[in-house]
Amino acid sequence: MRADQVDVAVVGGGPTGMMLASELRLHDVDVRVLEREAEPSAAVRSLGLHPRSIEILDQRGLLGRFLAAGQQYPGGVGRFAGIDKPAPTDLDTAHGYVLGIPQPVTDRLLAEHAAELGAQISRGSEVTGFEQDEDGVTVDLSDGGRLRARWLVGCDGGRSLVRKLLGVGFPGEPAKTEWILGEVQVTAPAAEITAVSDEVRKTHRGFGIGPAGDGLFRAVVPAATVSEDRSTPPTLEEFRAQLRAYAGTDFGVHSPRSLSRFSDAIRLADRYRDGRVLIAGDAAHVHPPLGGQGLNLGIQDAFNLGWKLAADIDGWAPEDLVDSYFTERHAVADDVLNLTRAQSELISPEPGPQAVRRLLTELMDIDDVSRYLAERIAGIGIRYDVGDGPALLGRRLRDIRLTGGTLYELMHEGRGLLLDQTGSTSVDGWADRVDRVVDTGAELDAPAVLLRPDGYVVWIGGGRDDALTMRLALERWFGVAVSG
Repeated sequence: MRADQVDVAVVGGGPTGMMLASELRLHDVDVRVLEREAEPSAAVRSLGLHPRSIEILDQRGLLGRFLAAGQQYPGGVGRFAGIDKPAPTDLDTAHGYVLGIPQPVTDRLLAEHAAELGAQISRGSEVTGFEQDEDGVTVDLSDGGRLRARWLVGCDGGRSLVRKLLGVGFPGEPAKTEWILGEVQVTAPAAEITAVSDEVRKTHRGFGIGPAGDGLFRAVVPAATVSEDRSTPPTLEEFRAQLRAYAGTDFGVHSPRSLSRFSDAIRLADRYRDGRVLIAGDAAHVHPPLGGQGLNLGIQDAFNLGWKLAADIDGWAPEDLVDSYFTERHAVADDVLNLTRAQSELISPEPGPQAVRRLLTELMDIDDVSRYLAERIAGIGIRYDVGDGPALLGRRLRDIRLTGGTLYELMHEGRGLLLDQTGSTSVDGWADRVDRVVDTGAELDAPAVLLRPDGYVVWIGGGRDDALTMRLALERWFGVAVSG
């Protein structure tokens, strides 16, 4: 049987897969998303987007539709391990808030955007295996079909088939605690639910129940044991029993929209690439949901990888550009895993962790401490290693004001950008990949900066050898110049 052919096959149609598909389509890459489930999931596993993810949406002109479907929570940026403190002042972002938005809505909006850009989305299409060679990957599907792709990217979650078939190591710590998450209807009055939940949380911070919209309540309760197979959903009776064990009542829960399990297992893939196959999102890293990092981390993985993979397919990528995805994002994931480890300890009811929690609560009254934690949770404190230089080098640039608008309005097409206040620079030879904007009124504390398509600064002007250093940066991130 002759296989269909695409540039990139994306396994998994969650937020990571759809974000990646959209980024690839910005560069006219032929991409097909292979999603095992026939219908999108209704389960609300994530409740919000952090500032860096919001910036990403703004950089691609998507933020308006997300803001219309969500609610802004400025105080959410200041939370760490459930410790409620005022959000730090003057964060380095134009979006200093958490956007409350249920994951099914995020999934739908990202899928709609990918489809608008021309991504092929195949639901009910399960991958059963693949073989790769020097030129690409042949993918086997459960219906007997085959697909040939130049690249395959596994965005297929924590139990990733792609990662397992590759034999990628997934070291870390096994689950010690498991929780049951349910979206259910209740018969108990809302006031009673709030009072009981507040009382239980004084000693069990892993417990919670509250309104989830559409007449439903979302409840989280520790499970009785760590299950051997967390892919098997819990039963309603198991859920009720645990609610009674912790709260003394099951609140009359019934008619669940979804019941699922999650644990405190922490694992990080030891590599993100094997030949022409890559992994991203939960396929590369799993951790407890404390801090709401998972979905955000996956979106940011896709944003880092998309333009690099497109550059390889377009033929202009420097030799190690695709490999820089692992170098940069593995370090970020490792940091996020450490953050979730710390927060997991701080919700323990044991005296030692509670003593540390009380101390941290006091320390978070210091603005520098709360800012440091907020920047790490929000994803705006990341600095990639792009060489020595000023503090801004290697960091993403916030959405600064320009004479005729804002910086992010110039980045919707996913191209590189040279922002110049001097008028003395040139991108001749790279104009097919990099835009040049001269703006003497830009709110920029540098004569000029070069941004990658993902918004990270890879060159700053103002040195004696600007022409040479800028050329080296262009070659490093955008390949060789094209003459004529």
